[in-house]
Amino acid sequence: MSILEVKDLTIMFGGLKAVDQFEITIHENELVGLIGPNGAGKTTIFNLLTGVYKPTNGSILVNGSVTKMMKPNEIVMLGSSRTFQNIRLFKNMTVLDNIRVAYHNRMTYNYFDGVVKNKKYRDEEAAATEVAVSLLEVFGMKGYQNDLAKNLPYGKQRKLEIARALATNPKLLLLDEPAAGMNPQETEELMHTIRFIKDQFKVSILLIEHDMKLVMGICERIVVVDYGKIIASGAPEAIRKNPAVIKAYLGE
Repeated sequence: MSILEVKDLTIMFGGLKAVDQFEITIHENELVGLIGPNGAGKTTIFNLLTGVYKPTNGSILVNGSVTKMMKPNEIVMLGSSRTFQNIRLFKNMTVLDNIRVAYHNRMTYNYFDGVVKNKKYRDEEAAATEVAVSLLEVFGMKGYQNDLAKNLPYGKQRKLEIARALATNPKLLLLDEPAAGMNPQETEELMHTIRFIKDQFKVSILLIEHDMKLVMGICERIVVVDYGKIIASGAPEAIRKNPAVIKAYLGE
């Protein structure tokens, strides 16, 4: 079953065609890499997939539902969540609350329930805390749960952002350059974490990354874009040897 199906995806900014007839299908529990040189349109594709931008042409289906007229929060409800190239945490909130806040899409209590703090409110808030604590345990960060997010080391901020995305219970996780700014040891740990997430949470992953060791090491399939168009798609070994990819991105 396909979790994501994209056909003929195009967006124009004035006279600039930033994404040109992009197509991809991602199946259950699949890990796919999206690579290309800076300015190739990768993050723009993510913004289209998550409803930040509306496409000029083309269609996007998440779990079989057309997302063209949906808001980003409605797309999250379909089972799609993301991280950002530049970390976007609630820096003055605790690590625990950064994850708890992402659980809101599963909560059903209303304003009155929150004011009187009835059983429904207490049960759902307790469930949010339980999920947040369990995710911190997965990432080895339970000891940081009461720290402010801004005080975390850079690598742990990256992990927290991924944990927060997982709190929405996604079927598709979009990771935008998760290894950016990490040292080699942190990148190695991240590779193991991404593999674990895929297997433990049974989630499909679409990954933007410039670290070729990471991409080639964990991705089952890679799609390469340049100037908004797909120039290659296939297994890592085939991509590594593809002349068009070597010329555009990997270096002659």
